[in-house]
Amino acid sequence: MKMAKIHGNVFTLWFGWAPVIVLNGFQAVKDGMTTHPEDVSGRLVSPFFRAMAKGKGIMLATGHTWKQQRRFALKTLRNLGLGKRGLEHRVQEEARYLVEFFASMKENPLDPSFPLVHSVSNVICAVVFGHRFSREDETFRELIRATEHLFKFGGSFIHHLYEIFPWLMCRLPGPHKKALSCYDVLSSFTRREIRNHTESEIPDEPQDFIDFYLAHIEKSKDEPRSTYNEENMVYSINDLFLGGSETTSTTLNWGLIYMVANPDIQEKVQKELDAVLGPSQLICYEDRRKLPYTNAVVHEIQRFSNIISVGMPRVCVRNTTLLGFPLKKGSIVLPNIASSLYDPEHWETPRQFNPGHFLDKDGNFVSQEAFLPFSIGHRVCLGENLARTELFIFFANLLRAFTFRLPEGVTKINTEPILGGTLQPHPYKVCAIPR
Repeated sequence: MKMAKIHGNVFTLWFGWAPVIVLNGFQAVKDGMTTHPEDVSGRLVSPFFRAMAKGKGIMLATGHTWKQQRRFALKTLRNLGLGKRGLEHRVQEEARYLVEFFASMKENPLDPSFPLVHSVSNVICAVVFGHRFSREDETFRELIRATEHLFKFGGSFIHHLYEIFPWLMCRLPGPHKKALSCYDVLSSFTRREIRNHTESEIPDEPQDFIDFYLAHIEKSKDEPRSTYNEENMVYSINDLFLGGSETTSTTLNWGLIYMVANPDIQEKVQKELDAVLGPSQLICYEDRRKLPYTNAVVHEIQRFSNIISVGMPRVCVRNTTLLGFPLKKGSIVLPNIASSLYDPEHWETPRQFNPGHFLDKDGNFVSQEAFLPFSIGHRVCLGENLARTELFIFFANLLRAFTFRLPEGVTKINTEPILGGTLQPHPYKVCAIPR
């Protein structure tokens, strides 16, 4: 963003011998990603990510494989109730377990990161595997530890070193080997779940993502260009799990920090929740329409925490024109998502936590076009609806049940992020005081 002040909103950065076109500010990001969305729908599969996911699945795939896997995942998630009440009750159930866990801590200081990621991960597990995992399940705890390690490794110095010298790094020991083995933990967990499905009787009506995928492998086995096979199923499930657990739980983690740092905002949310909802009423995603301030706070948590930071690079799949500049097939384009979320032309106080960004003068909720935490264009996050539902329901349930405060003797909370695959908060403890 500092470079854009000198070089303009579209500039080229040379990463060694590879030119990368950076798009800065909402307008450049939006126009660059949506004018010819198909042309910039490729994914840059860097050496580390190729070693990890082998160009399979959804997130780290490109071309024909990506198109087929993404289309299938979207359709299947809809069939499983994405955006409907069916899936919402899973989120409500996990929110109830989460509130019960916080209550069991009896106001003692706790690190909320594990209970948050456990609850959010369980929603995606119910969708993909057909069941949830208990908090005591050691295999599941190992899976979450592996996921967290992967995200911490992303963006680290050793990760960058691997991308520059893959031929050397793949022969050396180090944290990169641990990160790749963490991905293998996730893959073997997924394979075990698939095996359990294939060994049990196939239901007449598919119950989860694996059921749908196994049926589709059978259905498309005679199609010459089919990419539906067990390997792509494993990597697609890994993508759903990684994309559907860490990002939402990290955002909620930031949400609790901002509530502790801004007790006046926390109190205002609670007053609205008390005025509109009964104490035992089930909170639905639809309730956001009656809770404009709470909804604005959830959006501002996403905007301000900006957990994906810059965003993932795209690749031009054919010769194209980007904002008037001719680009060759294979050109790398980096849409700077953070520059849209902090664009001073679109946000009144971009560097301050301010729910007013999403409210009009009468206190009604207003959506903002520069709000792009899920990216934009053909590679927009496919779990956006689920993430929005989870963030609202989890956050509203927690704030209705508890007031969050710093432990006794602690006066300050660190709001600076730790750079990794996502922008993580520093470890912290809070007390959940029942209301």
